[in-house]
Amino acid sequence: MNNYSFFADDGSYGLRIDKFVSDNIEELSRSAACNLLEKGNVLVNGKTVSKNYRLKNGDNIEVAVPPPVEYEVKAENIPLDIVYEDDDLLVVNKPKGMVVHPAPGHYEGTLVNALMYHCRGSLSGINGILRPGIVHRIDRDTSGLLIVAKNDSSHKILAEQIKEHSFTREYEAVIVGCPKEDSGTIDAPIGRHPVDRKKMTVTDKNSRNAVTHYEVISKFKGYSHIRCRLETGRTHQIRVHMAYIGHPISGDEIYGLKREKLNFSGQCLHAKKIGFLHPSTGEYMEFDSKLPDYFSDYLKKLENISN
Repeated sequence: MNNYSFFADDGSYGLRIDKFVSDNIEELSRSAACNLLEKGNVLVNGKTVSKNYRLKNGDNIEVAVPPPVEYEVKAENIPLDIVYEDDDLLVVNKPKGMVVHPAPGHYEGTLVNALMYHCRGSLSGINGILRPGIVHRIDRDTSGLLIVAKNDSSHKILAEQIKEHSFTREYEAVIVGCPKEDSGTIDAPIGRHPVDRKKMTVTDKNSRNAVTHYEVISKFKGYSHIRCRLETGRTHQIRVHMAYIGHPISGDEIYGLKREKLNFSGQCLHAKKIGFLHPSTGEYMEFDSKLPDYFSDYLKKLENISN
């Protein structure tokens, strides 16, 4: 059992207890925090409270988080858009809305569940039972190309390419506003947000270097269609960097604007191109995916309001 203790200060006044708990304990989602509250694992001033309790200054919050339950990933017959496959790896085109690997609140319907069925257990085990084969990941609401390793040897070689920045990764996105320059480089370190531990931010404290190159493909009224090339691969890198320069990804519910001129659910971000040296042959391989319908339809909508 992991025990946590917090005191509510001015910045927490009026905040719901379930949000406070999930914001301050990195591994807990909002739903997981609610579950702990229902089970009596969260005490405020020594008493249990409901999930909609709002904090007061000086409240003493105690949280007891039980150890994680061992979970066996189930193979599920979920259709996959496989761009390439051989004995060492797969390149998969992930749809928007699909979670890459099982995590609290998402133990079924993930890409890993689908891979377990398709590959019949032939996946690398370096990242443990919840992330077999996963060399790198993209967010749930980001669509596009991912490489999956079928064995540990391939996984190590591919991971080393990512570490050395020799791995090609290009994205396309719709951002709010139009940058002053049609192309540029954002070189700003990224680390955990000091208050909201589920968010990343540009910071010099406990951070890692992060570099994103971008160029504008087309401009619309209040929006731009851009291409981004990653030099590094930090969590939420493109989303954090574009928000940092004042042009967040359209629809981004974490780093974006609270209100936009157009309603778009989940960030408009697509991992369009991926390139790497094949772990067995050493041959450079590159794959490009067309923009998915949700992205193309959004561009048409932007064209219509701009004309």
